[in-house]
Amino acid sequence: MKRLERYRGLIVFALVFLVGCLFTPKLAGTSVPVFLTWRTQKDILYEYSEYGLLATGMTLVILVGGIDLSVGSVLGLTATLFALLTVGHGWGIGPSVLAVLAVGLAVGLLNGALVTRFRLQPFVATLATMTAARGLAKVVTGGAKVQPGAAPWYALTGDTPEFFAWMTRTVPGIGLPPAALLFLIALAVTALIVNRTIFGRHVYAVGGNEEASRLAGIPVTRVKLVTYAACAGLAALAGVVNACRQDLGDPEAGATFELDAIAAVVIGGTSLQGGRGGVWLTLLGVLIVAYINKILSLNALPLGPRMILQAAIIVVAVALQRKKAA
Repeated sequence: MKRLERYRGLIVFALVFLVGCLFTPKLAGTSVPVFLTWRTQKDILYEYSEYGLLATGMTLVILVGGIDLSVGSVLGLTATLFALLTVGHGWGIGPSVLAVLAVGLAVGLLNGALVTRFRLQPFVATLATMTAARGLAKVVTGGAKVQPGAAPWYALTGDTPEFFAWMTRTVPGIGLPPAALLFLIALAVTALIVNRTIFGRHVYAVGGNEEASRLAGIPVTRVKLVTYAACAGLAALAGVVNACRQDLGDPEAGATFELDAIAAVVIGGTSLQGGRGGVWLTLLGVLIVAYINKILSLNALPLGPRMILQAAIIVVAVALQRKKAA
């Protein structure tokens, strides 16, 4: 039973994958399930690249015993800013990416400061920045979507920069678009840092017992600041991906995405209490959520029942975690 608990996420993933093989339509004129085709698998990674980036950052925050409700709004803010800088002001891609990354890191540091310096509950602190970031996204654009020709002063009046289309096209020889590759690279780098560095050990220690970590000389404040900054920084990258996928900057982009990110982390097996879990488990969680939604979509189930099922899965996952802790 202990081994089953340890590999719970992998077992659930295998079961969902099996359901996908059995209960999806077949390719026309063949007996091959649509779910098993490479095109479907590629589409899943591409469609959930934004959620994956958010969930990767969310894992760090949850591992230290926190939560970040602002990532969806940060995505919307940075997607809007990226489009505004490139389409509106004619900036190059490099400076624009660096600028939105700086904005994301600044929001993350603000979250970390509110939690560590001002002793606000993470829920309250990030709820405030969630509202502020969404409001700022609307202020800088007047609530309008940013796309070529949307305002008379925009530098671009025809098409968006080539980079937007490049992010969504399949890379020859790899079979995945850069948006999906960005998610996988970010996940691998984060997993390496968490699993192989002193900082990663500090993250688990702070999440397991913050007071004991402080007494042991671990810089708790610094660890939390870095995790919140990294979380918002990855949300900023997700904003770039969103702008490229939508081919515009939408101030409303990313609404409720934070809930999907939290769901993926919890379903993968990372504890909301902190100190237990991992980044690779989050990959399983993202794929489980993505596969469930894809299976239901292929079978033409409406969005409402899909949301209800996802909520039920989250409740079961959290209940299993509490049972294990007890």
